[in-house]
Amino acid sequence: MTEAEVQVLEQTTPYRGYLRIDHYKLKHKVFDQGWSNKLSREVLERGECVGLLPYDPERDEVVLLEQFRIGGYTAPNASPWQIEIVAGVIEPGHLPEETAHREAEEEAGISISELEPMMRYLSSPGCSSETLELFCGCVDAEGIGGVYGLAEEGEYIRVFTVTAEEAFTMLDRGEIYNAMTIIAIQWLKLHHDMIREKW
Repeated sequence: MTEAEVQVLEQTTPYRGYLRIDHYKLKHKVFDQGWSNKLSREVLERGECVGLLPYDPERDEVVLLEQFRIGGYTAPNASPWQIEIVAGVIEPGHLPEETAHREAEEEAGISISELEPMMRYLSSPGCSSETLELFCGCVDAEGIGGVYGLAEEGEYIRVFTVTAEEAFTMLDRGEIYNAMTIIAIQWLKLHHDMIREKW
């Protein structure tokens, strides 16, 4: 949006730690081209991130991760142990593809030979700037498993494989509880034949 569509009256950063929270006072154009009331909004500044679903087309297996997540711990009726895909923040000056390869090595000890873009989306636009760029990554899943991650970053990640069909069943049973992983596995279900033929 341009300044003609949004007027920022005040912007402050009341918190900066593991995450950053900015506070905005603003007005924006509405559908009749008038202006909204003055709004007070906080935004969790998370930046641009990558999600990667490693997939072995020969074995028809996906690589998944399990790790502790504070949001799952504090959310009602959720588990702190989340089944996820590889993910990470895109550092300044780095491409999403570079980040996908780096995170695959760090979080799962795997090398990706091909990347297929899935989609780009905002994870929770009502309160966060976090933008996700998702990829499917071609991998040889034979022998993959174990515990990975960087302990200095608080990462203790269990890596395991399941067949694509098992991943689809986990989705149907509600065993996967975060949007990024749900979206990635749904994408694979929709494009399963295409990606197997391509790779």
